[in-house]
Amino acid sequence: MQKLIKSIITIIFIFIIMIFYISLGKDNSYDTVNLVGKKLDSIEIQSFNNEKFVNTKSFKDNSFTLINFWASWCGPCRAEHPILMNLKESKSLILVGVNFKDKKKNAKNFLEDLGNPYGILLKDESGKKSINFGIYGIPESILLNKELVIIEKFVGPLVEEDYEKILEEIGEK
Repeated sequence: MQKLIKSIITIIFIFIIMIFYISLGKDNSYDTVNLVGKKLDSIEIQSFNNEKFVNTKSFKDNSFTLINFWASWCGPCRAEHPILMNLKESKSLILVGVNFKDKKKNAKNFLEDLGNPYGILLKDESGKKSINFGIYGIPESILLNKELVIIEKFVGPLVEEDYEKILEEIGEK
């Protein structure tokens, strides 16, 4: 009898593992590799400075939009900041900053110390809205064209090579 119970438990355990393994391939919410070439969904995200919400549809007014996800506590975000300040000078690119899981006071201090490159500043206090953009860590950036199609996704801090690529994509190089 004890042998039968052990066999049943083993079979149930194997079944649960198989179900778990099969379900791993079904969830595309973190599939950031295949975002390039796809249109960004309409997403509402809160303004950094007030309680108003901004819809990503409003980014259609820009030739190109770079959405940068950052936080004051993020060392690599500090490292990429000079690149963002340089991109701020672009005539055909608007920078949208999404402050990720941060304290407002710390984020303000960060921008006061290093400069504010963002034309639009948003916040995602819980980190849940960023998932809709395919973000799973910071810093990450997404380059959109006027039709809100994702041209490029940058995982990790922007570096000089990324800066050159962005300028090339927006026709400023």
